[in-house]
Amino acid sequence: ASMAVRIVRLGSPRLPGEGTRLGTVRRPPRGARKEDFSTRDYYDAWLPTLAPQPETVELALHGTGPRDWATFVRRYRAEMAGGEGRHVLDALAALSHTADFPVGCYCEDESPCHRSILRELLAERGASIA
Repeated sequence: ASMAVRIVRLGSPRLPGEGTRLGTVRRPPRGARKEDFSTRDYYDAWLPTLAPQPETVELALHGTGPRDWATFVRRYRAEMAGGEGRHVLDALAALSHTADFPVGCYCEDESPCHRSILRELLAERGASIA
């Protein structure tokens, strides 16, 4: 069977055989105890390295249109191009061929969320994406 990374909403019900869920978010879920993150379907392991910087997140959360979103995308891609982000992305892209695992964020809709860009960044590295 082919393996793949799946892009998910944290807190959504898990799919059978989904694998270890990675939270690519800046902050832990509000109002949940650390020991409940996994059982409440948030994440099994926290990977804030792939979360946008706080000021970049503000652009996505409080942006008012396509220009703000374009700025968000440019900044987030720049953050992921340098430093630890690119190494983690390379590793996840490689792992996606030998393991099933989901990565995600809390946003209800993927389109105005950094995980839509995460999907692109992984695809650009040849990741196997479900």
